Amino acid sequence: MAPRLSKTVQAAASRRARGTGRIADPAFEWLARLLALALPALALAIALEMLDGARPALARFGPGFLVGTTWDPVHEVFGALPFLYGTLVTSALALLLGGPVALAAAVFLAELAPAWLRGPTSYLVELLAAIPSVVYGLWGIFVLAPLLRSTVEPLLAATLGFLPLFQGPLYGVGMLAGGVILAIMIVPTIAAVSRDVIRAVPDDQREAMLALGATRWETIRHAVLPSARPGIVGAVILGLGRALGETMAVTMVIGNRPEVAASLFAPGYTMAAVIANEFTEATYDLYLAALLEIGLVLLLVTVLVNAVARLLVWRIAWGPVGGE
Repeated sequence: MAPRLSKTVQAAASRRARGTGRIADPAFEWLARLLALALPALALAIALEMLDGARPALARFGPGFLVGTTWDPVHEVFGALPFLYGTLVTSALALLLGGPVALAAAVFLAELAPAWLRGPTSYLVELLAAIPSVVYGLWGIFVLAPLLRSTVEPLLAATLGFLPLFQGPLYGVGMLAGGVILAIMIVPTIAAVSRDVIRAVPDDQREAMLALGATRWETIRHAVLPSARPGIVGAVILGLGRALGETMAVTMVIGNRPEVAASLFAPGYTMAAVIANEFTEATYDLYLAALLEIGLVLLLVTVLVNAVARLLVWRIAWGPVGGE
């Protein structure tokens, strides 16, 4: 009697579970779908709100707003080119300086570091991403800017002064300082993603190269890095997205002067910095609309850059690798 009763209880419990599953599973699916769709809807709502706020500037200046070089709130003349220029120059400089360092760190951590060193070093590299940007800015003001003004910029002016990039007064603060700060800040992002991408390359490719008599470096160069190239490019673009949107650290060391200068020693301005500095000073609608239009451009550029990065990272996970 007892075994028969036990089977009856188990059958009843199974029926209740199936009944609950028929209700809970679709409910969970729709809840997850709703929450997932809420994120792009939120981004779209932010973009639409900024577009609505920027309408006075769009109507007043049109496309000329992006190529105008004058930023004069007193006379209600606004042009965003100095901020676009400063953002692009500092971000490009950050990639030029920080990209090779981050890639070298990723290769070392994924391929060359001994096991006892890999964990602590990875932690320290990723810890750089947890430092608040204002701390980077303070370090830039009190350490980096004086170092650039007294040592680095005079050396560059003496050796490469024939180039327009390295001419002009030596301030310490300027686009060079902004680029160096951003380079330090994007290293952990690029290094962490590149390390994971390199680790995802199948071991069969390494073993095949080693079996053919290749050295460790030849294996990394010809078997690992070509396969990981799409993901590494995606990591670099993610770093670019971080550099484009950084605010406080760059604001504190770039000089905040709205002009287009060929020299890296000259002060500059970025889109994020001008919004942070002048938003509370926007005392009339057109001024506020101009800042919102700059924010809208920055949002669109950042979304585009991150979308491209995601596509490249997904390619190494789901698409062909190497030179195929």
